[in-house]
Amino acid sequence: MSVSNNVTTKSRFKTVNLRCDTDEAVETLYTCPSNCRSHMSMLHLVNAGGNVTVDVEFNRSAATQAALGVDASAHILGGKNMSTGDFVQFLGAVMVMEPGDTVTVTADGTTPTVDVIATVEEFFVVPG
Repeated sequence: MSVSNNVTTKSRFKTVNLRCDTDEAVETLYTCPSNCRSHMSMLHLVNAGGNVTVDVEFNRSAATQAALGVDASAHILGGKNMSTGDFVQFLGAVMVMEPGDTVTVTADGTTPTVDVIATVEEFFVVPG
């Protein structure tokens, strides 16, 4: 798998999922491993029960913040009101994640049941 014109590295695809069913709990969908960089290419959320408000955040590790001079977090989806059966899907863009970066989801509602699925490609970092 080629990630640039002159760098070849091994990679693997992974699909992760999470059910957010605890009111106002910040739950981690995905953490980029310490030996990888990853590309998140698909993110799908569906509300399977009750009216909820959903937040999805991209959280940068302390090392990423220091190395790149970026903020600690950014909303991917902020305060989205979702009725039962509503869904949101992100396709056609790639979010690059550094080691230790996370994506978290919070569902706020009386009886939230929000299912989240993401597809990532993890590129193994070769030491040296």
